[in-house]
Amino acid sequence: KCTAIRRTIVPKNLMNEVTEAIKERLAKVKIGDPLNENTRMGALADKRYLQLVNEKIELLKKSMQVVYEGNEKFDENTSFINPVLLKCDNPFETEIVHEIEAFGPVNSIMPYSTINDAIKIANMGRGSLVASVFTTDNNFAKEFVLGAGSYHGRIMIINKDCAKESTGHGSPMPHLTHGGPGRAGGGEEMGGIRGILKYMQRVALQGHPTTISQIGNKYLKGAEQVFDNIHPFKKYFEELEKGETLITGTRKVTEEDVKNFADISGDYFYMHTDKAAAKESMFGNIVAHGYFVLSAAAGLFVHPAKGPVIANYGLENLRFTKPVYIGDTIQVKFTCMKKTLKEKREETDIPQGVVEWYVEVINQENDLVAVYTILTLVQRKQ
Repeated sequence: KCTAIRRTIVPKNLMNEVTEAIKERLAKVKIGDPLNENTRMGALADKRYLQLVNEKIELLKKSMQVVYEGNEKFDENTSFINPVLLKCDNPFETEIVHEIEAFGPVNSIMPYSTINDAIKIANMGRGSLVASVFTTDNNFAKEFVLGAGSYHGRIMIINKDCAKESTGHGSPMPHLTHGGPGRAGGGEEMGGIRGILKYMQRVALQGHPTTISQIGNKYLKGAEQVFDNIHPFKKYFEELEKGETLITGTRKVTEEDVKNFADISGDYFYMHTDKAAAKESMFGNIVAHGYFVLSAAAGLFVHPAKGPVIANYGLENLRFTKPVYIGDTIQVKFTCMKKTLKEKREETDIPQGVVEWYVEVINQENDLVAVYTILTLVQRKQ
């Protein structure tokens, strides 16, 4: 198969040990009918392919020493082949070992002295689908990936903690990219959403945010907003409009607010509790906890009575953009950004959808102090 290991690069001082270990494993490989559960290796595709692989083996033998070549005899009408292991003592001077791909059970083992040598040797293949690194040294793994990543479509890193659960060198997980640069073909096979997007046409849109919001079915900042006297938390999923916005009242942040929040949360970070230390900070004074700002903002936009809103589903893309000081006033702009139907899992489930709200918290100067997206589960009428 195209992801079989064809070059094994090992520390120079371990060449003999690794070679003997591989030979020992190869001697145990059962060749035969793949339908037999004891078989570990089947036949090549056909007789023509068998001839091509044997020709490449002969070319490799001219530059390297054969250290293992099975002696099992096969019917001449079949396309079975014995595994072959070759030894390359000078990988930097033996170009053929990097150029020839036998596309069969043929492997060449070669030494390296330093990690830089290992990276150079791995990259001399001019592109591969996958490289596997077996190491317990995470720094070694990091340096190898940074040095060789651009030459290999996938790098599998195996250590003693994950070896038993590994799917193997040639078996990518379904959600990973499978493909490689250079002589590996430059293509990709992908699982998950990337695999679908690969075959879809992209188009860039330019226009007013209101127009693009309508096309993309998602509110964009700067698009036209809709205002209503009815609080959005009183509305069912179907009744909410994209761009519908609530502008709340205001709340002044007091020293007591900050102290109480520190007490109830246990967050006594000096920026919120130590005036002397806070004055020497980049903010120059006590600032409110970011999560107090979030909580106070929720107190401004939440409607307390029972209604179609079922639950807070999550919070995303939070950024605190400016500090909130004692004496500052905060206010919230709360906009319906996107609506997504949620399928029932059980027939008895309440019909509902996910509503994403674009939340902007501003101060008395109209400066943005926090921005984030809140997701709520909202009941549907039917």
